[in-house]
Amino acid sequence: MKALINLLPYREIARRRQREIFQYSLGASAVTGLLLSAGIYLWLQGQIGSQQNQNGLLQQEIKVLEAQIKDIATLEIEIAALRARQQAVEDLQADRNMPVHLITELAKLVPVGVYLMSMKQDGLQVTLQGVAQSNERVSELLRNLAYNSPRFIKPELVEIVAGSVPLGPRDQRRVANFTLRVGLLRPSQSELAPSPAQSPAAAKPGSPTPSGK
Repeated sequence: MKALINLLPYREIARRRQREIFQYSLGASAVTGLLLSAGIYLWLQGQIGSQQNQNGLLQQEIKVLEAQIKDIATLEIEIAALRARQQAVEDLQADRNMPVHLITELAKLVPVGVYLMSMKQDGLQVTLQGVAQSNERVSELLRNLAYNSPRFIKPELVEIVAGSVPLGPRDQRRVANFTLRVGLLRPSQSELAPSPAQSPAAAKPGSPTPSGK
């Protein structure tokens, strides 16, 4: 029977085994790292794909919302146009009845001693011409227009001229010929406006001074 005798030194064999084990471990680590990298890469790709799908859905929803917003804006424009037309019709109807209300209101506001000779309406502005017994009567008319009526605004004295009216062959009476302008409010506007007594819009008119002509 033959005996096998290992002639290599023991330490050299141990070193060789350690190198082989190290190489195997290094190779296994490299393979494991590659597998982990591949797994992480695939997972990230899956997450990116899922996020891209969600982004696509969001883009579609955004387009739908944008279309709805455009429809709403179009509807708002149409509603505003319809309201403007409705308001125009209401204003026309109110303007048809305005002369009646104007005459009725003036009959309440014209004080004793004031006589209106002519009245001219141009849109929402009225020009009045008349004769008053005195300047104080004209001032009273201006105050009534400014503070005692919800339909008139901003009365303005245009002109006042001293004159005379014959009462007999030798008797004449001094009078004040006046012209004034005043603005009108439609019924819808007068309902929204503050009461004349509380409104600071018009300053309290003073006594007019007659002028010769």
